[in-house]
Amino acid sequence: MPNYAFDEGNITWRTLDWLPHIAFFVYKVDEENRIVDVVFKFAANQKVMLHRHKCPYVTLVMQGELRFYRENGEMKEVRPTGSYVSGAANGEPHMEGGDEDAIVFFSNRNIEDALYEFLDDSGNPVQVLGIVDFKAQLAEQVSSGTYARVEGRPA
Repeated sequence: MPNYAFDEGNITWRTLDWLPHIAFFVYKVDEENRIVDVVFKFAANQKVMLHRHKCPYVTLVMQGELRFYRENGEMKEVRPTGSYVSGAANGEPHMEGGDEDAIVFFSNRNIEDALYEFLDDSGNPVQVLGIVDFKAQLAEQVSSGTYARVEGRPA
């Protein structure tokens, strides 16, 4: 079977200075229905900072394998391309990464405020990303022209 790669030619990846090994692109923020849809690109052979998901979510691995690591660094799970998983809020803290640049779509649902809570090595919260943070990122994408398809407007 051929190995297909996700075409990221129309995506301008965004990053956060304090969060290495991951880039993202926000597709939609729906405050009324408390939904944020975003695609993440996990750097090859790296681990994203320890965190937990603060709202229910679904994921679809579109390229590579998404790998999960426990707080102690032990491998927990591998999700290959095509894996669709539904997750609950406030699960076990973990790190994520890919075997190659893994690209994963996340649809975060029923958001109260926070989507992700990032933790230090002792498990203490150090940073939170909420719906307002993703709304600001989406606004920057639109204003900078890096978001080609805005709902209700042709590309």
